[in-house]
Amino acid sequence: MTKLSVNINKIATLRNSRGGNIPNLCKVATDIEGFGAQGITIHPRPDERHIKYQDARDLKKIVTTEFNIEGNPIQKFIDLVLEVQPTQVTLVPDAVNAITSNAGWDTLKHSEFLKEVIATFKANNIRTSIFVNADLKMIEGAAETGTERIELYTESYADAYAIGDKNGVLPFTEAAKLAYQLGMGINAGHDLSLDNIQYFKENVPNLLEVSIGHALISESLYLGLDNVVNMYLNKLK
Repeated sequence: MTKLSVNINKIATLRNSRGGNIPNLCKVATDIEGFGAQGITIHPRPDERHIKYQDARDLKKIVTTEFNIEGNPIQKFIDLVLEVQPTQVTLVPDAVNAITSNAGWDTLKHSEFLKEVIATFKANNIRTSIFVNADLKMIEGAAETGTERIELYTESYADAYAIGDKNGVLPFTEAAKLAYQLGMGINAGHDLSLDNIQYFKENVPNLLEVSIGHALISESLYLGLDNVVNMYLNKLK
């Protein structure tokens, strides 16, 4: 079964909109695990507009499933990850002012930088993953960095699926096959939803984990968080 890691950034956004601690991020994370999710993902950004750096420290104390911290490996982020020691760190090349992640790494251009950062995390027994487009050259470049996993950036698949083009999954199928051949685990995320997740799962081999936040939280407004988590789990079997 492909694991479901729930990104709780949007819960933090709601909390921050009023100040205080409602909704309580740690309580929501614990509930999500109780509903059956196999992981919790956060993506702290330098301006802390949703996840705060202290949230990472607080969540480390209570998360009992896989804990995944995503972000651009600036020094402040690297220091946080080394302090918190999550299960996995996912390196994302997002700009400081980006609303959300919008591109994978150029693993050829940034090869030496990625090798250095990944070696640091691996030396501290933190599993590494890097965010990449479904481009075979970028997959080959990722393998050269020493990363243990990749996370396929799935926006193009979601856009194609939304207009009825199921062939949009084909680059991801080929990218996953190559990554597996090169010894890397395969994660995926970005714009995956209840509508498109099952088809992606059925057509992308060796998919270990998906990280889903915006769609899952939005769907939960109508259907309930417990119900939605289990709907995803059923589609990922």
